[in-house]
Amino acid sequence: MSRHAFNGAKLALLCADQILVYQRDDKPDIPWPGLWDLPGGGREEGETPERCALRELDEEFGLVLDEARLTWGRCYPPRQPGYLPSWLFAGELHSAEIAAIRFGDEGQHWQLMSLADFLAHPQGIPHLQERLRDYLSEQEER
Repeated sequence: MSRHAFNGAKLALLCADQILVYQRDDKPDIPWPGLWDLPGGGREEGETPERCALRELDEEFGLVLDEARLTWGRCYPPRQPGYLPSWLFAGELHSAEIAAIRFGDEGQHWQLMSLADFLAHPQGIPHLQERLRDYLSEQEER
């Protein structure tokens, strides 16, 4: 799929067996209100998928990572007709980076959640849980 026509990008950032997540605002006018989400968001003009995901990470969590820290990425087809594809990237976070998080003004709060808990969480965004399973299964195959 094209790296030029996409809707947005998300990040699965892991620290050992935990993943960085945040609870979305509970507003009826946004997608997935109140659910647990991954860092990332919509594309701005001219961005690559990687830059989109990393810009959103900076805006949402105050973390600046280099593109080289992204160790996996996949483009997923649109979930609805008329939409563009979206991306999921994965990488690792270090303890010092977690300590440096400065949560922005989107979302209620953040946490490191165990991978198992996020994957099974009834308030996790279902398509992101499934995409994370894709990543984890590929890592097991290596």
